[in-house]
Order: sequence, then C-alpha cells, then structure tokens
Amino acid sequence: MKSTLGYWTFAVIITLSALVYQRVTGPTNPKRVKVTFENQIVKNKLPRSGDSNTDCKVELKSIPSFWDASLYYREYRSNEKSNKEWIVTPFTSEESNKIFALLPHQDAAGKLEYYIEFKNTNNNSVVDISKSEPIVIRFKDPVPAWALAPHILLIFIAMLFSNLTGIMAAFNHDKFKYYGILTIAFLFVAGFIFGPIVQKYAFGAYWTGFPFGFDLTDNKTLIAFVAWAIAVYFNRNERRPLLSAAAAIVMIIVFSIPHSLRGSELNYETGQVVTGYIPYIRSILPF
Repeated sequence: MKSTLGYWTFAVIITLSALVYQRVTGPTNPKRVKVTFENQIVKNKLPRSGDSNTDCKVELKSIPSFWDASLYYREYRSNEKSNKEWIVTPFTSEESNKIFALLPHQDAAGKLEYYIEFKNTNNNSVVDISKSEPIVIRFKDPVPAWALAPHILLIFIAMLFSNLTGIMAAFNHDKFKYYGILTIAFLFVAGFIFGPIVQKYAFGAYWTGFPFGFDLTDNKTLIAFVAWAIAVYFNRNERRPLLSAAAAIVMIIVFSIPHSLRGSELNYETGQVVTGYIPYIRSILPF
C-alpha cells in the first residue's frame, strides 16, 4: 500500500462501519419493529431515549382503521423484575395517517418499559409489539449542542485516526507514530473533557466509570485511552508498530460495544442515579 489515499480509504470504511454498527445496536437508538395485521405488515420505529422535561411521543403510522392501539408502560428496573401494574393509555389520531400516545417524562436516568397492543374492532383479535420483551426507554436531561456536537465529532475523528494509525502501523508506514499522537489527543479531548460535560448535563455526574462507578461507556473510553497511552509512550524513541496496531484493535473492540449499554440508571426507591453494573454486583456480593 504505497498510496496514502489507500490508508485513508480503509480507515474511513472501518470507521463508518463501526458508526453504523453503533447506530444499529445502541440501546438508546430507536427500535425498528413490525407488526402483521392479517396479511398487512406495518413497520415503525419506537423511541428508546427521551428528555426529562417533556413527555415522549410514541408515534405509529399506517395502522389500519379497524385496529385500536393501546400503550402499556411501567417503571423499569434492570436488577429485578418489576411487579408494578401496567399503566394503559390509548393511542389517538393525528394527521397524515398517524396515531400517537405519550410516555410520561421521568427524572434523568429514569427508565420505563413499554409495549403496544392492538385490538381488532371487528372480531376482537389481538396482536402486539414487544409484549414478550418490552422496549426500555431511558430519559435524560437536555444536553446543549455546544457540548454534544464537539463530543460526537471529536470521538469520530479519534476513531478515524486510530484506524488510520493501526493500518499504517501494520505496514510500518513512516507516519504511524504521528497519527498515534493525534489519536490520543483527540480521544482525550472528546472523552475526558467534552464527555464528562455531556454526562453532567444528561445525568448529573461528570464521571461514573472506574474508580467511581461501573458505567460501561466511561470505562471503555478509559480502556481505549490507556491502550493508546501505552502505544504512544513506548513509541517515543523507538518504532514499535505492533503496539500501535494493538491499540487500534483495542479501540475498535471497545467502541464496538453499544453506546450507553450499562449506563446510568435511576433507582426509583432511593432517588439516586446508579450505573448499570452496580445493582448486579451488589446482588451477588455476600455482604
């Protein structure tokens, strides 16, 4: 691979593929669903993230007129099965062949689980969306664009430089050390400056990863940073391309973990925000 363009092309392809994967698998991205009404298949997207200052609209389109829809929801707790009763609210019509219902807003990091049930007004038959595996939606405080936009952009650039460095290191390109330094610089600003700012606005805490908590998003950023810190440090005076290639692989792996998985969650009993692993770890400890 003599052409620098070739390195950049592969780096862009890998980075965009990772971003698409994140978009598809992320637990707060809209969930694609479909339901069959007799012989008609209808596809929709349902929200899995909402703002704490406004009710979340659950909107459906192309539902046949002789089917009534109802939204069932209740508080969600990741560490235990909820025994709360389902609250039911009917969907109402709006323009352009759409119906909607509202999920009540929750405090930051509060979660609801919900499903949708349809009843045929002609023969009383029933179909549903996600009744056996309810959809979980998490609420957050609004994050200003001046904090969120740079965070996303800089993470993207850091991932791009990481992939570029890894490819260059694999072929022992002269500039792999230079792009490794750019990688760790952008990762630091994105993950340890703008990241905590976004976290503070959204859930009220700057950092909930190690050693203060078990937030997976924070911890995977920390792991990637440590991997790149090792690679950059040991490449100061000597060329160690294998370390840079390994750091790039580590970053791909950790950022392939869906964003916001095992993230902050509101404990409805205590009113405190905890991170995803804490309830599980506490449940298995003998003390």
